[in-house]
Amino acid sequence: MLFPIKTESDFKYSFNMPINKLLLKKGMKYMLYALPLMFIGPSVIYNAFINKDNVWHYLVLAIGILLCLSAVFLMYRGIKTLTDAIFEHDA
Repeated sequence: MLFPIKTESDFKYSFNMPINKLLLKKGMKYMLYALPLMFIGPSVIYNAFINKDNVWHYLVLAIGILLCLSAVFLMYRGIKTLTDAIFEHDA
């Protein structure tokens, strides 16, 4: 028999990790704020490269790069906050 049949007593001592719900919500907010920036930033950069003959080309390109970098930063903060909520606990 490859896998033994689990009985109710096997599940009696299962490990249940506590999750910090406030940090979890905060991390989800960071991820939610980053989601639109992940689409808006590349669209603005694409628009800047299409309109190279415009006077505002470099300004629009800088704004697009700033939006992309802020999306990356918010995703980093969101993932870090989520992992802190799941794996860190107050002893």
